[in-house]
Amino acid sequence: MIDFPWRGDRDEADSRGTADAVDEDRHAEAVVVCEFQDGTLAVYEERVVIDRPARSSFDDTTVPVDEITGVDFDGGITIGYLQLELAGVAPDAGGLLSDPVNERTLHFGWNDKGCAKRARDAILERARG
Repeated sequence: MIDFPWRGDRDEADSRGTADAVDEDRHAEAVVVCEFQDGTLAVYEERVVIDRPARSSFDDTTVPVDEITGVDFDGGITIGYLQLELAGVAPDAGGLLSDPVNERTLHFGWNDKGCAKRARDAILERARG
């Protein structure tokens, strides 16, 4: 079956915030799990994990929540992004018409905005910032 982005099926998220069929065993202890365009974001009580697909330029990233000072979130019109802000690291900024692209940033489509908001809120609840 083809998953067209304009279909509303992805709004049927489970209570953990999972918008896609994500490997449940891998992130079973996560509070929120979101499958985005360029990786999977899993929020745990003590850490945030970004799993990248093999095609990504970036490696998987794990960040302890006590190093996170905030979340840069832009829902966008068609594509949005969520970027982890870390203590002592300046947030990346995109260009005039582009979003930031780095190991701490994930991009999501319109249908995944709800999961991205739940992830942002869960990260901010656990972060020291």
